[in-house]
Parts: sequence; structure tokens; C-alpha cells
Amino acid sequence: MEISIYEITLVPLISGLVEVIKQVGIPKKYSSILSIIFGVLLGMIYAGPTDLKRGIIMGIMLGLSASGLYSGTRSVHETIKQINQDKVD
Repeated sequence: MEISIYEITLVPLISGLVEVIKQVGIPKKYSSILSIIFGVLLGMIYAGPTDLKRGIIMGIMLGLSASGLYSGTRSVHETIKQINQDKVD
């Protein structure tokens, strides 16, 4: 199974969609599930429209990647915030 650069661009799109849904009021604990759902939907529509199995598997991979991207970004942001607070104190 080959992943193209165009499919990889779906990862930040999925992260953005999840962030918008969270701003509407969905609890943060559902963000990983939302990432996978959006990933599967986009995978079936974009990454594998002619092969359902490929689309689902690609979608799961994209959703999990988006979930990790969000978690990693959040961790870096929290670390930088803590470093800045330590400098002030």
C-alpha cells in the first residue's frame, strides 16, 4: 500500500476538523475517536474511492496520525509554556 504526498496532506486537515468540532463543545476525550472517524471518511472518499478496504485502512492510518499530530503539538506547547513560566519565576 503506497501513500502519496496528497494523502499525507489529509492529516492536518483532519486535525483542523477535530479542533473545530472541539470548539463547538465536544469534550476533548473524544478527539481521538473523531480523528479516526474523519480519517476513515476521508480515506474512503479520497484515498481509496474504488477500493473500500484500502480506503478504510488508509483512513485509520490518517486518523491515528492526525491524533498523534495533535497530541504531539499539544505536548510541545505545554512544555514551552512551562519553560516560560519557570523563567518568570
